[in-house]
Amino acid sequence: MAKQSSNGDFNTSTKAPPPPSPLRSAKFFQANMRILVTGGAGFIGSHLVDRLMQNEKNEVIVADNYFTGSKDNLRKWIGHPRFELIRHDVTEPLLVEVDQIYHLACPASPIFYKYNPVKTTKTNVIGTLNMLGLAKRVGARILLTSTSEVYGDPLVHPQDESYWGNVNPIGVRSCYDEGKRVAETLMFDYHRQHGIEIRIARIFNTYGPRMNIDDGRVVSNFLAQAIRSEPLTVQAPGTQTRSFCYVSDMVEGLIRLMEGDNTGPINIGNPGEFTMLELAETVKELINPNVEIVMVENTPDDPRQRKPDITKAKEVLGWEPKIKLRDGLPLMEDDFRARLQVPR
Repeated sequence: MAKQSSNGDFNTSTKAPPPPSPLRSAKFFQANMRILVTGGAGFIGSHLVDRLMQNEKNEVIVADNYFTGSKDNLRKWIGHPRFELIRHDVTEPLLVEVDQIYHLACPASPIFYKYNPVKTTKTNVIGTLNMLGLAKRVGARILLTSTSEVYGDPLVHPQDESYWGNVNPIGVRSCYDEGKRVAETLMFDYHRQHGIEIRIARIFNTYGPRMNIDDGRVVSNFLAQAIRSEPLTVQAPGTQTRSFCYVSDMVEGLIRLMEGDNTGPINIGNPGEFTMLELAETVKELINPNVEIVMVENTPDDPRQRKPDITKAKEVLGWEPKIKLRDGLPLMEDDFRARLQVPR
């Protein structure tokens, strides 16, 4: 009998989800929740690990190949009895026993994902296949961090989860955009065919401490330039918009999605919308009023507008962001100054 899944599609699979570890139902022994975070040494991943480790019933395993992540982001947990760190590339199979998988592994900034586009596609496709195979084997619930890039250069504004997107399949960003779209396809195919418990978050621009400096993303670029007293380089025409979510808000949304009953996809982001010129002016005002703002050439396939419709996140997860951009930027400044070795 066909039944409707939580994302509204009809699920024709009669297959039940794989059973989790027998320890979950043990009468006299309640095991800790074992959680795998791929890409856990990265920017969002390390903040997620911090939150998960606050719960004394969680054991956290991080798998990362350190292409964009850093052990330094996890230094306070190394050696902790509930924490394990594995140098591993998700394009290779990983055999561990876990109850939940947060699958974040993939370079997320244009400079890094365009550096080796074939590898980026393999990470999204083969890496997701490997994590889904692991989830199937051990009966784990798996959450994929997809991206607002699946909407491409959107023809509707703001973007809700029912929008199928306007993506260039052969552009320089396609390794990331289309890679994440295929990853979502694989998630739902495993859900329908094998009964895997899946969760999909479409995350929008996120900022906060531990972002890679000069990684091509606009918040980190502007902040680093302002701290170094360099001109803020705004890509023409400067009227293109983005929405920025502080990392602690993002982590809260991911955890609520994992612990909830909805498969997603669900937009996780801040609906506050800023033009690039407005962002540059805000950074100038808050960080360094003496810097100038200059216009530079734009990159190909740069979306003109990006703003999440988070109605579904509010209704299903009871989640919405709390930290405004003007409050979040100063929280990044100390971290960036320390790493750039530029005092106030």
